[in-house]
Amino acid sequence: MLKIFAVFLGVLLILLVLWETFETIVLPRRVTRQFRLTRMFYRSTWRPWAALAAIRGSKKKRDSLLSYYGPLSLLLLLAFWAVTMVLGFGLLHYGLHDKLSGALFASDLGNALYLSGTTFFTLGLGDILPASPLGRFITVLESGIGFGYLALVIGYLPVLYQAFSRREVTISLLDARAGSPPTAYEMLRRQSGVHGMEALTELLHDWEGWSADLMESHLSYPVLAYFRSQHDNQSWIASLTAILDVCALAMVGLEGMCQYQARMTFAIARHALVDLSQVFSAPPNKDASINRLPPETLDALRKGLHASGFVLADGDEAAEELRRLRSLYEPYALSLAGYLRLELPPWIKGATAAAKDNWQTTAWQLSQAQQQQKIPAHDDHG
Repeated sequence: MLKIFAVFLGVLLILLVLWETFETIVLPRRVTRQFRLTRMFYRSTWRPWAALAAIRGSKKKRDSLLSYYGPLSLLLLLAFWAVTMVLGFGLLHYGLHDKLSGALFASDLGNALYLSGTTFFTLGLGDILPASPLGRFITVLESGIGFGYLALVIGYLPVLYQAFSRREVTISLLDARAGSPPTAYEMLRRQSGVHGMEALTELLHDWEGWSADLMESHLSYPVLAYFRSQHDNQSWIASLTAILDVCALAMVGLEGMCQYQARMTFAIARHALVDLSQVFSAPPNKDASINRLPPETLDALRKGLHASGFVLADGDEAAEELRRLRSLYEPYALSLAGYLRLELPPWIKGATAAAKDNWQTTAWQLSQAQQQQKIPAHDDHG
């Protein structure tokens, strides 16, 4: 009975991992099936890792620890799949009463697992060999699967990092155009001028394509969502939310703005947020106590835009339409940001308006400023 159970469990593990590998690496679409080894792996590792990061002192240290999770979890996932496959084939050898020549261990299960490991990783040591025809067939099958698995991994990693690089290049370009972190007010203010509206329309067009690429790549490879930006005041969700904020203002009524382009960008950007929320099982956050744009902030936004030469639609109807548009994307952005431990940008920086953008600062300048803060003032009479 034990041998039969070992064979059944071995076959189940092999098929399960092969299907998981196919869905995660090969299949270019979102998988809606609830039970998945990969989903279980990330759910059981992300929350403890985030809790560990939460106990660190400063925001920079927390973000630094969280930034390790994406690449590290990917390597651990690949190792998890490989170990499960080795275990599955080892149980097959053990359960089928396979005769092994040159046994090294006292335990039959230990010999079977050792044979499986050396075969899967194509070592070809030959110190333990299957003696039966069925055992030799299983060994050849495992060797082929192991070779294919290693080839998939080698091809998988460059695809991931290329998608990550495309995402981050566009986010970095937004730094000088919308501030750090990006805000709707800064994005509009910095596009003011003679050709400002043309530049803003072109910017939204570029982000329409970026949002489509984000949705395609992150639905196919959700692990990319855990990969964080180079700077702790930048993130893909903050940039996407700032773009949606600008689109919402334009759709409500921003004089001189191309509303068609704003609607197109808004549609694909919101689509990306909603689909990614479903991937991570993050239902929309409809907490009424969280309001990114209270009336006083909206008044400050209107005044600031007016000073920059923009005319934003006013009145109760405009305010209600802006609230409706915000309700279409903000709950999903809040939910995703909470799950991934990221922050959403404000609509207007307010007290931090004088802060420099990332392109205006260097690590040396920041280090010198921190050291100067620690040096006590000298007494001229001392």
